[in-house]
Amino acid sequence: MCSEVNNTHDDTTPSSTNPADYGCNFRILDTNDQILELQTIIRDKNTTRSDFKFYADRLIRLVIEESLNQLPYSDCSVVTPTGAIYDGLKYRSGNCGVSIVRSGEAMEQGLRDCCRSIRIGKILVESDAETHAARVVYARFPDDIARRQVLLMYPIMATGNTVIQAVNVLRDHGVPETAIILSNLFCTPVAARMVVSAFPDMKILTSELHSTAPNHFGQKYFGTD
Repeated sequence: MCSEVNNTHDDTTPSSTNPADYGCNFRILDTNDQILELQTIIRDKNTTRSDFKFYADRLIRLVIEESLNQLPYSDCSVVTPTGAIYDGLKYRSGNCGVSIVRSGEAMEQGLRDCCRSIRIGKILVESDAETHAARVVYARFPDDIARRQVLLMYPIMATGNTVIQAVNVLRDHGVPETAIILSNLFCTPVAARMVVSAFPDMKILTSELHSTAPNHFGQKYFGTD
């Protein structure tokens, strides 16, 4: 069980880029030069759309692969072609993906590339033009989602408002926090603080915790910029 997120912080704490400040369910993908290069290309305003999509898909795949490591496994044994018994692992049944439309849909193919027959639901969250308050306008899930482990996909978390609304909808459909894994590419400290404070038992995986997020991601990826 995770220790409680420390909320007795001074005014500078919300800008912390130390993942330990956000509880044990918040994780950053292990950083290496390859990941830093992918993040740099995605953030570069001079990157062409074809390059942007190519390198974004590479980063998505890395995050999805590590997110799948957070799912529960069961022991299993198989017989090899030589007749030997091999003791290994298999996913427990009942996993699904949920993308937050529209930018979250960029991560769907990465999940399908790893899990060929996985079911994927969708949530559409819109922000009020004047108040910027987020509200859910559409949600479609597998009928038995309350019994499934859910990979919630959303690449950019700048404020956390959209993710909070999406998780609330999942909870309304009977999905417990402990069954949700948020797969994210870029997250700000403000968003991290908001989301882990609202849902301390939800697992979060991101590739970067930084004060600025590449909010152009969805438009660039889908060619609507």
